[in-house]
Amino acid sequence: MTDTAIPSLNPPEVVPRAEHGISRKDISPNALRVLYRLRDGGFQGYLVGGAVRDLLAGGHPKDFDVATDATPEQVKQLFRNCRLIGRRFRLAHVVFGREIIEVATFRANSSNDTDDRETDDGGRLLRDNVYGTIEDDAVRRDFTANALYYTVEDFSVRDYVGGYADVRDRVLRLIGDPVERYREDPVRMLRAARLSAKLGFSIAPEAAEPIPGLADLLSSAPPARLFDECLKMFLAGHAEKSFLTLEELGLLPALFPETAKALATNRSGALRAMVLQALRSTDERIAQDKPVTPAFLFAALLWPAYCRELALLQNQGVDAGVAQQRAADRVTLHQAQRIALPRRFSLPMQEIWLLQARFSQRVRKRVFRLLAHPRFRAAFDFLELRASAAPDVAADLAFWREAQAQAPEQLASRLSPKTLPRGAHDEAGGEPSDGDADEDRGPRRRPRRRRRKPAGGGSE
Repeated sequence: MTDTAIPSLNPPEVVPRAEHGISRKDISPNALRVLYRLRDGGFQGYLVGGAVRDLLAGGHPKDFDVATDATPEQVKQLFRNCRLIGRRFRLAHVVFGREIIEVATFRANSSNDTDDRETDDGGRLLRDNVYGTIEDDAVRRDFTANALYYTVEDFSVRDYVGGYADVRDRVLRLIGDPVERYREDPVRMLRAARLSAKLGFSIAPEAAEPIPGLADLLSSAPPARLFDECLKMFLAGHAEKSFLTLEELGLLPALFPETAKALATNRSGALRAMVLQALRSTDERIAQDKPVTPAFLFAALLWPAYCRELALLQNQGVDAGVAQQRAADRVTLHQAQRIALPRRFSLPMQEIWLLQARFSQRVRKRVFRLLAHPRFRAAFDFLELRASAAPDVAADLAFWREAQAQAPEQLASRLSPKTLPRGAHDEAGGEPSDGDADEDRGPRRRPRRRRRKPAGGGSE
C-alpha cells in the first residue's frame, strides 16, 4: 500500500469496558495468558482482528489473534511453547495443546521495497515484514472492522480507523483505496464475500463496486491459499449465503470457472438448485455438529462442471464408461489449476461421481457389490441430493433406499441373476462383467492345458 492510500489518523477512540460489553470470560484463557505475559515482559499486547469484531457483534470466535510490538524472536524467548512460521508474513505461534494463539508483530506502511517487503508488478504483496507501531498496524489491516484492539491494561477497545462504528452499523469497509488493496491481495475480495455472509454485514458500496472488474486477479493467488479460503467459506455454517454472495459479486467464475459456465448454460436451473440444496444441507449438518467432508462438498460444487463435460464427451461418441472417467479427470485437473484440491479429497469426490451411474443397475451381483462399496453411503447421499432437483432419479433412490433396509436373502429374491456377456460394459458406466459369473451356473473354469511330451518322444 502506497503512502497516498494511508488514511489520516486521528487520536484513537478509546471505548471503555462499560460501553463495549466484551467480557474476559468470552476470551480464550490461553489468549489472556499470552497478553499478560507480553505485558509482564515489557511489551504491548492486544487481542485483535476477527476475535474483537465477533465479540462486539455478539458472536463466538473460534480463533484468538494477538498483535504486539515484540518481534517474533522476542515472542519466542518469552514462550517455550512457541514456533516461528511464515516467509510472506513472519508470525509466532504459541501452542497450547490443540489451540494455537497467533502472535503478529505490528507492521508498518512503506512505499519502498526493502529486503523485508516485496511486491510483484501487479502490486500483489509477496513479502511484508516491515515492523512499526500500533497506528501503522491499524491502517495495514484490510477492513475497519478488523482493526480493533482490545487491551488487558484497562479492558478497553482502541479504534484508529472507525471500525467500532462500522461493527455497530454492520458494514464492511476497506481501509485505504479499494482497488489498490484488492490488487495488493486479491483474496481480500473473497474475504469480503465470506465475512459478509458470515456476519450478515453489508459491503460498503465503494468496496463492492470494483470487485467484478478485478475478479480475474484471483488467478494469481496461490491455489493452496484459495483451497483454505474455500474451507472457511463453505464449512463454517454459512455456505449457501457465501455462494449467493460470490454470484452477486461476480466472483464465482473466478473461483469455479467450469461450474459457472455449466450453470450459465443449464436452462432449467436444476443444477444450480442442486448445488444450493447441497450447501443448505451442509449448513444444517454443521449446525447440528455433524461431520462434513470436503470431498462431498466439492463433489456438489463441481457436479455441474462434471455433467457438462460428460455430455460433451458423449455427444462426441465416446463410450459411456470411458466418458465418465475422462470427464471426472478433466474437471478435477482444470479446477486444480485454480484451487489446490488434495488427492485425499479429489479421489473420493470422483468415486462419488462415478458411482452415480451404477445406481440404475439391477443385476443381483452388481447390486450387492455396490452395497459393499466403501464409498456407497456417500454416493447414496449424493443420489438423494440429486433427487431433490432431478425427479428422474426418484425411482433409483426409492430402490436403493429399500435395498438397504432389506435382508440380503429378501433382496436377492427380487433381483435378476443374469449377467452381461463376457467383456461387455453395462449401461451404468463401464465395469466389464469379466469377473462376474452367472450365479446359477457358478464360475467358469479355464480348460486344463495338456502337458507336452519331451522332444523326440523318449522318456527322460
